[in-house]
Amino acid sequence: MMTRALLFLCLLLASSCAHRNLTYLSDLEDEATHTESITNEVDPKIQSNDLLEITITSLSPESNILFNRGIINTGGAAAAGGNNGGTTAMSEGYLVDKDGYITFPVLGRIKLAGLTKREATEALTAMLSSYARDPIVYLKFQNFKVTVIGEVKRPASFTVPSEKINIFEALGLAGDMTEYGKRENVLLMREQNGQRITTRVNLNSKDVLNSPYFYLQQNDIIYVEPDVVKAVQVSGGRRNFQFGVAIMSAVFSVTTFLLTRIL
Repeated sequence: MMTRALLFLCLLLASSCAHRNLTYLSDLEDEATHTESITNEVDPKIQSNDLLEITITSLSPESNILFNRGIINTGGAAAAGGNNGGTTAMSEGYLVDKDGYITFPVLGRIKLAGLTKREATEALTAMLSSYARDPIVYLKFQNFKVTVIGEVKRPASFTVPSEKINIFEALGLAGDMTEYGKRENVLLMREQNGQRITTRVNLNSKDVLNSPYFYLQQNDIIYVEPDVVKAVQVSGGRRNFQFGVAIMSAVFSVTTFLLTRIL
């Protein structure tokens, strides 16, 4: 009885594997060029626990030193040290607290959570104009990262220097899916506005290109689930699975032989 059940399961697994679609965007039309407008690109917004690099330059050397954690090039006497433009020290970073604020020199606590980089830059520039001549604000995420786990070749967290990445690029960083990865049912987890969002994405369909989850945001997690074959190998034991496949192969051979004799 157990052998029959195992055989049936193996036949079911073989059938499901034979119909697995391993091609991304498989329903995309076979055209030389496919063009459509990008409507789902969204600038990432600053969130709690983001680490921001903020550098200020202005026409006032004193202000530059005051508003930066380190020495930056002022374009004046500091450049005469012989290193072709002076020294630039990287900022230690400003951590956005749980309430969405950073603590900035002179300005004190400033709420940046909920703003895009451009909006935050404009807000800081306006505030600094009272203390520095023609300030220029450079703002960058220091910890913009995404995590890819599950049925991929190199599961890990990846820091994204460009602060822009889509789901295919993230999978590429992780070495792409294994043959066991369920491309039609990828789980994406995102924390946004105090909420945890989970959604399923079908990478076999071209509709993903217009999905609001095609472009990733900081701290997104992508989980590629294993298909039923991998699940059986792990939970049921590889030996039993191979035994079932051997039985299935033998039954198939006998059945083919009998059909050949009958016909």
